[in-house]
Amino acid sequence: MKISRISLYHVAMPLIYPWRTAYGEDAAIHAVLCRIESGSLDGWGESAPFAAPCYSPECAAGVFNVIKDWLAPAVLGHDLQSSADLQQRMAIFKGNPFAKAAIDNAWWSLQSKATNTPLHQLLGATRNEATVGADFGVMDHVSEMLPGIAQAVADGFPRIKLKFRPGWDVPMLKAVREQHPDFTFHIDCNSGYRLKDLDLFRQVDEFNLAMIEQPLQHDDLLDHSQLQAAIKTPVCLDESITHPRQVEQAVELKSCRYVNIKPGRVGGLTNAVAIHNICKDAGIPCWVGGMLESACGAAHCVALAMLDNFTYPADIFPSSRFYHEDLSDPPLELHRTKEGVTCVRACETLPEPNLARLEKLTVQRWEVRK
Repeated sequence: MKISRISLYHVAMPLIYPWRTAYGEDAAIHAVLCRIESGSLDGWGESAPFAAPCYSPECAAGVFNVIKDWLAPAVLGHDLQSSADLQQRMAIFKGNPFAKAAIDNAWWSLQSKATNTPLHQLLGATRNEATVGADFGVMDHVSEMLPGIAQAVADGFPRIKLKFRPGWDVPMLKAVREQHPDFTFHIDCNSGYRLKDLDLFRQVDEFNLAMIEQPLQHDDLLDHSQLQAAIKTPVCLDESITHPRQVEQAVELKSCRYVNIKPGRVGGLTNAVAIHNICKDAGIPCWVGGMLESACGAAHCVALAMLDNFTYPADIFPSSRFYHEDLSDPPLELHRTKEGVTCVRACETLPEPNLARLEKLTVQRWEVRK
């Protein structure tokens, strides 16, 4: 497919309530929507690195400019027969996985249309639904969170993730465990701790968690290896895995026993599938994470979550969880399996931005054609 036009939209999507983590909070999700066209066909991709470079070194304004100034000129006008062709065109530029993901995901959407094949099948999935979990961010008081957790358990979510940071740590976990002694929980530290906090993680060992997600530095593999050897709770890497090569090194170092894969963080669906395959061969289970994307970006996460080695419930949320009105149509909804477990189902037709809402939420836009 020869790429004839690329359009970019840097958007700010207001949240119903702020999302708090170890690195701060966001009142709106800043994302970059990329539309690539080939003849009469088009495909949309979304990358949501947030407004500030706190989750990763990238931010939405930077992603917008990297695509505009470097990535778009590298792919515009070229005939890209595969996602490997696309990745090769962008490989000269170091890092910047969120920027590359916007184009890569758009290419997969375009390919889905061109071949009239649902995206999950195009990626190699053999199922059409995946279970999802519930998440709870940092709140002012634990008492505010407990009713929501009880409701999530009653609603059939198979596991719950709890944000974990200094000041919102062991006492919070103790209160939750007292209410739900046997339920599956894990904590997400968003790289908020260091090896000197080993005693804290040994306390966490007593709570019988499924995993500790990204406890140490965002770019670390070695310290995570030492931590994993010193505690019994599985370590899950998130921010530390931005490319297939890093997961190969993590496997060699025994840095983790789970891997979270977010298409944006790893450079798009192409790399996400490659990381999934490496982990599968190494016997490391995976699960899909999200960045609070609109339904457009979340649909890519849904398709990815159908692959075989995604065995832990995903971080995929209904549009109504965070947005009064989703930027894209149709909004993402959750379903129940016959067993009463909450799940997502594959999209036969991918959601795309509602152009009126897109115009309203756009911070800056740009396009180029060949």
